[in-house]
Amino acid sequence: MTTETDDSTTVRRRVSCTKCFDALWFCYSPFYQMQQYYRVGKLDDCTKKFSDLFDCLSLKTKTASEAEKIMEEQEQAEAAKHIWIMRTQVEASSHWNETFGHLDDPNY
Repeated sequence: MTTETDDSTTVRRRVSCTKCFDALWFCYSPFYQMQQYYRVGKLDDCTKKFSDLFDCLSLKTKTASEAEKIMEEQEQAEAAKHIWIMRTQVEASSHWNETFGHLDDPNY
């Protein structure tokens, strides 16, 4: 027999904001900032990591059912992100020729 309080504590134990806090703390370190400057050419303002921490902390104030629903939506959104641009064979061929077609030119 579980109650709303038991469900709530179970979710709260599962949701830990320690990783978000550590990521935000590391974001402000000189090492990370110099790494970003070297790789990207600008310093990171850490807004994404602050937003993640804020979302995690606000998730702890929700009921168990609300928190579970929000976490499932976030997981689905993460899974839906694509790293690659999906193209048809014709689109891929034309993009390849635009990008690397000059290499076939003997006068290049």
